Amino acid sequence: MTDPAPALTLEIWSDVVCSWCYVGKRYLEQAFEQVPDRELIDLRWRSFELDPTLPADAGSADEELARRRGISLKEARAMHEETERMGAEMGLTFDFARARRGNTFDAHRVLHMARAAGVQNAVQDRLMSAYFAEGEPIGDPAALAAAAGRGGLNPAAVSEMLAGDDYVVDVRTDETDALELGISSVPFFVFNRRYGLAGAHPPEAIVETIERSRRGD
Repeated sequence: MTDPAPALTLEIWSDVVCSWCYVGKRYLEQAFEQVPDRELIDLRWRSFELDPTLPADAGSADEELARRRGISLKEARAMHEETERMGAEMGLTFDFARARRGNTFDAHRVLHMARAAGVQNAVQDRLMSAYFAEGEPIGDPAALAAAAGRGGLNPAAVSEMLAGDDYVVDVRTDETDALELGISSVPFFVFNRRYGLAGAHPPEAIVETIERSRRGD
């Protein structure tokens, strides 16, 4: 009988409206299928806001991209169509024509609540799916509560939490940690606060870094 692999803390700074973070999550899931003793990996999703200046409702994703890049709506739609095609090849649904962009601070508060309840990964998946595939307004408290409910939280409890200031400090702490670690773009994977992977790396690279972290090379 072989000894169990050493415990590992894997932190991922991401935003729920980041398409490459969604791709990176899928790569991570594929990597975990190849990793022994997966249950010994403490996976933690950390907060990163791509644009903290956005209002709760910033319009369609196509419109927001056009404004941000200073391009036409047609050009924005063409860029998003390329991402949609890439996602389809991976089994991910991107529907930017329906996606409603908005401020993600409350979404990150929900993820910290989910962490405390032991369902963070499931809620992360539901929030990303709600935004990218289902046209749910990511900055709307009711939409967040409904999506989190499908991930294992009590929707009423989520709504109550969002009406107050719970987990505000937790989100800000994650963002401060990102600055101290030099993280300026996401996704960013941090293994035992020793090794880092910037971007959506394929499963093989993730597996290799997990093994390296466990060996302590």
